[in-house]
Amino acid sequence: MNICVFLSAADLDDRYTVPAREFAELLGRGGHTLVWGGSESGLMKVVADGVQESGGRLVGVSVDFLAAKARTNADEMVIAKDLAERKALLLEKSDAIVIMVGGTGTLDEATEILELKKHGKHTKPVVLLNTAGFYDGLRQQFQRMEDEGFLPVPLTDLVFFAKDGVGALAYLEESAGLQ
Repeated sequence: MNICVFLSAADLDDRYTVPAREFAELLGRGGHTLVWGGSESGLMKVVADGVQESGGRLVGVSVDFLAAKARTNADEMVIAKDLAERKALLLEKSDAIVIMVGGTGTLDEATEILELKKHGKHTKPVVLLNTAGFYDGLRQQFQRMEDEGFLPVPLTDLVFFAKDGVGALAYLEESAGLQ
């Protein structure tokens, strides 16, 4: 399965890097392909290293202004002209999406993916990997949106919140009929 992972390229502490590495190794050992932003920095590097060292493939989609930070030994690397094209290519090349910890760029990617799913533009499973409770506030906000009528579909039809990588991968494999 080609699994797109949206995540930070920042250097982060062990609260985030250890679970990210564990998830990446699960992907690699499972024979999955990581589809990601292509960066050789921070958490993106941690995940790419883990997948590659565990036998998985890497498909990167970088963007023109970040091409100098792109991983040189990925199995495939595409350079998009802008962030909008990058997001479209990441979605196109994936069978499922996992949203890990990140900043405004990751949040932008997450909300666009969920908005497209809400409107039926894709039916791919989406998981928010809630490492160390990072997305507790966002989950609460999404629940409020559902409760107050802002979501035309149930939140559970849009996104699955996983507390760890094992739960995230199990959900994705079940959604794809691999279990």
